[in-house]
Amino acid sequence: MSQEDFSTTIPVSQTPEEVFAAVTNVRGWWSEDIDGGTAELGDEFTYRYFDDHRCTIKLTEVVPGERVVWRVLDNYFSFTEDRSEWTGTDIVFEISKTDAGTELRFTHLGLVPEYECFAVCSKSWGFYIGVSLRELITTGVGRPNTKAAGGEFYRAPAVAMISVPVVGEASRPA
Repeated sequence: MSQEDFSTTIPVSQTPEEVFAAVTNVRGWWSEDIDGGTAELGDEFTYRYFDDHRCTIKLTEVVPGERVVWRVLDNYFSFTEDRSEWTGTDIVFEISKTDAGTELRFTHLGLVPEYECFAVCSKSWGFYIGVSLRELITTGVGRPNTKAAGGEFYRAPAVAMISVPVVGEASRPA
C-alpha cells in the first residue's frame, strides 16, 4: 500500500480559534445526521449518509486553536468490496496562524489511491472541506447534508462533485 494520504489545505482570514470552532461543529459542515459529541477529547460520534456510508469516529486529540484528530473506529460503505476501508484511519485537522489569518490543513491518513473509495471519497472531502467547511468558517453557514421536509437526509444541492474549487493535493506524510 502507498503512503499517499489524501490532504488539502485552505487559507482563511479568520483566527485559529474561529477555525477550530467551525471544525468541531461537524453538524454545521458535514451532516446534520450526526449522533454524539464532536468537540471534546474522547467524544464519539456516528455519521450516516443514506444506506451508502456510516462510520463511528472518536476524537483522539483536541488542542483548541491548533489540532483535532479523529480515529475511525468503524466504517461501512455500500459501494466498495471492502466495506470497512476507513476503519482504523485517522482524520487530522491542523490549524496554523499565518500573516493573512489561518491555514487549515486536512489530512485523511490512510485514505490512499489504492482504496476503491479513493476517487469518490477525495471528491467528497474536497467538497466538505474546501466548500462547506470553508463557508462555515468564512460566512458562518456551511453546506452539510441536511434534513428534507419529510425527515430524510440529502446532500446540499450545490455540490459539484466533478470540479470542486479547493486547493489540495495528495501528499506523502513528513
